[in-house]
Amino acid sequence: MDGGSPMQISTPNEDPVPRVLQDAIGVNLAVDVDGAPEHLQQGLQQIIGSHNVAYFAQTSSAQAEHVWSVQFEHTEDVASGTFDVRSVTGQVPQITVRYNRTIDAFRALGQVLTAARAAEVAALTNPDALQTPDFTISESAQFETLALMIDCSRNGVLNVNSVRAMLRNMALMGYTMLQLYTEDTYKVEGEPFFGYLRGGYTHDELRAIDDYAFAMGIEVVACIQTLGHLGQMLQWPRYAGLRDTNEVILSRAPETYAFLEKLIKAASAPLRSKRIHIGMDEAYGVGEGRFRGLYGQVEGTAIFVEHLGRVHAICAQLGLRAMIWSDMLFCLAAKNNALYAYYDQSNNPAEALSRVEGIPRDIDLVFWDYYHTQPEIYARKIQQHKDLGCSSPWMAGGAWTWSRLWCHVPFSFESNRASLIAAKSQPGRVASFMLTIWGDEGNECDFFSALPVMLYVANHAHTDKSEIDAVFMENAFAAVCGGSLGDWMAASGVDELPQPNEARAQMPSNMSKWLLWEDPMLSFMSPQYAGLALDEHYAGTASRLLDCALAPNTRYPLNRLLRMPGLLARVLSLKCNLRDRLARPYKAGDRTALLQVAETRLRPLIEAQRELWLYHRARWMRIYKPFGWETLELRYGGLAARLHTMYDRIVAYALCLPCSALRKSRAVGVAAGVSRHPALLPGRSRLPSLTVPFDSAGDVSGPSVSADAGSGLSMGEVPAWLPSITSADSSDDPAAMSMGLGWPVTACTSSLPACTIPACGPLQSHADTSAPAPLPVLTALPATSDTDNVTTINALGVRELGGEGDFWLQPAPLLPPELDPQDSFPRDIGCLGEEDMGTVIDSIPELEEDLLCIYENSYTSLLLDYGRVTAPSRLG
Repeated sequence: MDGGSPMQISTPNEDPVPRVLQDAIGVNLAVDVDGAPEHLQQGLQQIIGSHNVAYFAQTSSAQAEHVWSVQFEHTEDVASGTFDVRSVTGQVPQITVRYNRTIDAFRALGQVLTAARAAEVAALTNPDALQTPDFTISESAQFETLALMIDCSRNGVLNVNSVRAMLRNMALMGYTMLQLYTEDTYKVEGEPFFGYLRGGYTHDELRAIDDYAFAMGIEVVACIQTLGHLGQMLQWPRYAGLRDTNEVILSRAPETYAFLEKLIKAASAPLRSKRIHIGMDEAYGVGEGRFRGLYGQVEGTAIFVEHLGRVHAICAQLGLRAMIWSDMLFCLAAKNNALYAYYDQSNNPAEALSRVEGIPRDIDLVFWDYYHTQPEIYARKIQQHKDLGCSSPWMAGGAWTWSRLWCHVPFSFESNRASLIAAKSQPGRVASFMLTIWGDEGNECDFFSALPVMLYVANHAHTDKSEIDAVFMENAFAAVCGGSLGDWMAASGVDELPQPNEARAQMPSNMSKWLLWEDPMLSFMSPQYAGLALDEHYAGTASRLLDCALAPNTRYPLNRLLRMPGLLARVLSLKCNLRDRLARPYKAGDRTALLQVAETRLRPLIEAQRELWLYHRARWMRIYKPFGWETLELRYGGLAARLHTMYDRIVAYALCLPCSALRKSRAVGVAAGVSRHPALLPGRSRLPSLTVPFDSAGDVSGPSVSADAGSGLSMGEVPAWLPSITSADSSDDPAAMSMGLGWPVTACTSSLPACTIPACGPLQSHADTSAPAPLPVLTALPATSDTDNVTTINALGVRELGGEGDFWLQPAPLLPPELDPQDSFPRDIGCLGEEDMGTVIDSIPELEEDLLCIYENSYTSLLLDYGRVTAPSRLG
């Protein structure tokens, strides 16, 4: 691997990958599993059968024109941590991988995939690149241990299948260790309140994870807490006697160490590893709670070191080598719980520790720093760890997944680059590096959004150079993970403010989280982004990401996950500046303009927010255990309620409705979003609503909302394939307005008696295609009260404000001809009911989120075009 210029972030308009490459895979790898060394065979089967299957001849749904044969040779002639790959041209090119450690064989396979991808790019100008590959690859790992730690304690507990997907990615990248951070999310026999209702891992689940990882040369290590971060457990009365503070367990008490021994045994017993991470970070207030009342005032460092010694003794008795986070040694010495004390370059706890019995010599200290971008800062702090007697501390960097909804990839690259340079260079060189993925504040983030950071760190850990070539990273991410790196970098745009001329602050923004959850009426964040074109920024980000997520190709199957940041960006494009848009006409007394903003921005926002919630829920249920989702759903529910209240109050004010009408108002159903997968439904965006007044006879009298330029409305642009609907007697009235079926329409009525209004009914399948299409269903509204009434009619349902009745229309979704089911799909069974969903999901697992989300969104049956379903990616 050659070094190159630093990674450059692709802008939303860049398209670095030729589109010709997106249509099909140009080369398949025929991996000789049966001829591979026995210790590789199970792991190879796991990779080939379940990961980026389009690249492997055994599992590709469409055979490529070129095939490369790959074989493995285990030899002691290759040093541990190194491998070499050689290609021999022939009728079927032969690729031979020579390796020592098991994990190095899988890292080498990932590099062969990358070489195949690079050959496809080269074949655009050199057609022989695929037929006669000529390359050699040789790498040396810079660390004895390259670990990944995943937070499974902040609501989200990855299910076993998701952990397996992570392990496959880790193997192809070259990670040697996985740590699942579990504060109380693992089962302890005889302790039903430990991890109660938290979805903890069972003994069998941990054993299955360990077996799966072992087949690919990855060590699974228990990562628990034995001092702080135990608030989830200590909240229960059963553990009141073990409580020092709300978060910290009681040191020095004999019953504490009997309990901790049970925890250590339960966490380590299912695993082969004889190493364990016992935590002890951020134990703020240690000795300041019940401890002080029982044992008097004792200096914090002395309490910490005494407790560490006793827990270390338990680990030693069980044959386990322990490691801890190192921050409390620095914070206690400085008598300052802030992170500043940990990272203060002048704060060296060696003097404070000299006054107490020292830390055990075989304890490994893990120095974690996710914030700085200068290598020398990390180097100086690593040296301070060595001054404490730890000859080779661990260095831990972070993928910025916490306190946000999508990983911030650019800053993760920047901060990890600095820590990696320090960790693999003299004099600060260390033997072990760990990348952490945290889920603070509810774990709103999809942890798979950290895959680019995982790959970047792994590539850095296998070269002595200080930079990673951008083209190499693009090829590696496409081949190993199945995604377009430029598109995934662009997804960080949800938190990247449009300020190109200003330097980034030390830590990246999490603007999207604040904008999403802030109260829409109060909008206290508005002054913070005044003057920034956030509407255009988020609209552009949403357009790019949703286009990428919905593009039907086998080359970038992972891009489907970009729907989450795409939907988020769409919500933010509608929500930012919403209060200002409403405040201006309100202050001016312009009720018509106020109603127009409510209809063209607020109501689409309600629909977009609902679709984001449903997709996020479907995604959560796919990758995490169900426990913990309730925390995020309460946030979505609160936001939805506030948006509904905001809409109802504004519409009532704009239409001069009395307060009594507000009290009777009920939201029977807001139009949900439509499918975003091309195999399911056609459109990617919904048009804004049109307001159409009806007279007492039910006739359409024409639009009452302007469609001028800039209004966000358009008239007369209904696609030719879309049938039209008219009022009851419109056939005799050539002046009657015709509207496209499925277009959202608002009907404003004033003290209407019972009348008939146009509404679209379910499509019917006909064997005789020459027969005329069925007429739209005309639905009668019951009589309303004396108060004015506003009713929304759309393709998915009815929303009534100010009336007494509940209305719910359920038309089936409509497909244009090019997306209609193919002839092989029975024309008389074009709809899938609820009872069919399980079967469909089992047969097409990569569409699970789409099917669940769209089925729940549509309140009706679902049309599916099997001809546009891409090959399964099974990437998690």
